[in-house]
Amino acid sequence: MTITPSLVPVILCGGAGTRLWPLSRETYPKQFLALAGEHTMLQDTALRLHGLPASVGLDSAPIVVCNAEHRFLAAGQLAAVGIDHARILLEPAGRNTAPALTLAALQACAGGADPILLAMPADHVITDRPALHAAVVQAHAVASEGAMVTFGIVADRPETGYGYIQRGAAHGHGAWRIASFAEKPDATTAQRYLDSGLYLWNSGLFMVRASVWLHALGQCRPDILQACQQAMQQAVHDLDFIRPDVEAFKACPSDSIDYAVMERLPVRTELGVPACVLPLQAGWSDLGAWDALWEVSAHDADHNATVGDAVLHDCSGSLLLASSRLVAGVGLNNIVVIETPDAVLVADKSQTQNVKHIVAKLKAQGHALANIHRKIHRPWGWYDSIDGGARFQVKRIVVNPGASLSLQMHHHRAEHWIVVQGTAQVTNGDKTFLLGENESTFIPLGHMHRLSNPGKLPLEIIEVQSGSYLGEDDIVRFEDTYGRAPGEVPIMPINTFKAL
Repeated sequence: MTITPSLVPVILCGGAGTRLWPLSRETYPKQFLALAGEHTMLQDTALRLHGLPASVGLDSAPIVVCNAEHRFLAAGQLAAVGIDHARILLEPAGRNTAPALTLAALQACAGGADPILLAMPADHVITDRPALHAAVVQAHAVASEGAMVTFGIVADRPETGYGYIQRGAAHGHGAWRIASFAEKPDATTAQRYLDSGLYLWNSGLFMVRASVWLHALGQCRPDILQACQQAMQQAVHDLDFIRPDVEAFKACPSDSIDYAVMERLPVRTELGVPACVLPLQAGWSDLGAWDALWEVSAHDADHNATVGDAVLHDCSGSLLLASSRLVAGVGLNNIVVIETPDAVLVADKSQTQNVKHIVAKLKAQGHALANIHRKIHRPWGWYDSIDGGARFQVKRIVVNPGASLSLQMHHHRAEHWIVVQGTAQVTNGDKTFLLGENESTFIPLGHMHRLSNPGKLPLEIIEVQSGSYLGEDDIVRFEDTYGRAPGEVPIMPINTFKAL
């Protein structure tokens, strides 16, 4: 009796999403944003397989591969939608999708199992869930027979921003053998691909049995496999996270699933791994730039899309996104306006792929806002630097119920705390006490201190820092609930408002 292998979702949660700047930044990239609905893109990815037929044996504990700096974001967002048992693998550095899938495959096989892996980028949109489920069932049958499957999006326009897959002979279960891959084409070539009916967009979604992937990678890129094996052999468990060995993984070459293995399979027939593509029509978008968000958003009669507090007059084909204030547009045609508390982007909708060049220029100038937001998320909640000057900074701090900051001290600054909502438990030197709304305390320079929320509602305080140096690296941790090392410095500019 043949046992059908189970299906393990592998969520690839890396990437910086620079073309969606200023909303997406390295410390809070697009997969953690709610861009196309009430859930974040990571949450949507984790939830979209719910309801699959029992025949595929869906494993309810996905494997998530993400940057170590995003670990609490990923865990918190998954827990918020009822997924609190994910296996979260932490990449010490970005090495593209092939090493990420390899870490997941090694983890999936750790207990002697050999499941089918469905690799899904965490930053894609799929609006037709039943159509996706039908395609997953078909692909599961193909992968169970030893093939590696990618999902090809049925093209509806001559798109120049995607790679293409040429289908060959029929394989079975609705899949086709892959004849060839093509890089992003020019407009004339893209039109020829569309007219032929033989080409599909490369979606970046893959399904393959764990052992098949490891075998194929070992033949095509043994250097990647060996580095990942060494990293996982020395991995440690940290709270709810799995940490591959840092030095071993940093020595791993960077490569994509396509380049490392998938594109080699049609010509490496001796490997015995058929490369197949399954057509998919499920409202897919990689949401790679602001024009893609306009595509998947609801439009008014003039083909405008708005998000947040936005108002338009005599505009057409435009996207206005407001996150912290009213944004108004007059006489705009095919224009994108993206507003955040610390940066505003205005772009021609046809040029949004080039936003990444703005990010590159900001990085070259050493501008902090290329990478970070003014509002910084932490395991215990978040803070927003709302004002500042040469020797002071004002922060709005929100601490989640039951959460606590580290026991710490600062060498160069003092702090005033004012409670505006909730109840604070404060450690200030050798004293611990409670503060209610409209009460305050002063933390002198050099005093050991801690802020905790003992209540069931969020705690909100206003913190006024003053001193000769206000950088986030002026912190000495004595105790930390979240396993952060004493030298693990939060990513934040010395003074956001000075940077502005």
